[in-house]
Amino acid sequence: MVTETVIEDPRWAEAGLAAIAERAVGAALAHLGLGAEPWEVVVLGCDDARIAALNAQFRGKAVPTNVLSWPAAERGAARPGERPSPPDPADPEIGDIALAFETCAREAQASAIPFERHVAHLVVHGLLHCLGYDHETDADATLMESEEAEILGNLGLPDPYTALRPDLPRSG
Repeated sequence: MVTETVIEDPRWAEAGLAAIAERAVGAALAHLGLGAEPWEVVVLGCDDARIAALNAQFRGKAVPTNVLSWPAAERGAARPGERPSPPDPADPEIGDIALAFETCAREAQASAIPFERHVAHLVVHGLLHCLGYDHETDADATLMESEEAEILGNLGLPDPYTALRPDLPRSG
């Protein structure tokens, strides 16, 4: 596995994004039975202004968000609630994930959870999107949230969905 971390905002380097991303991606891939292959994932640590520009460019929403992801290939499931097909080891690129520092920090503070724990969750969330998981339907959301909770549990972290305050928006 190769997790390349690109730091555009120096606060991410101080927060240890590279180590958080490597650990979270590794746990997710291992959980999904993909840990033995040399996968490639790029994680961008940026600020709210940069992610708002990316959000506008790719989703038509000129506002900051916590995480964005771009899969290297379409991997969605055939039917809601089904697991997506795994990536092909012959094409090791899984995708790219971007995180906005200010939004992540604000959400962690609002939820009274450690910043690193919230970031690990968002990296796992973004990676699952890159692997074809989604939360557009209730069945898909249930599957994705279950996978996230199990992966984070393997890292010794609590289920983020039972820990979320009701007023904190979910990622996506």
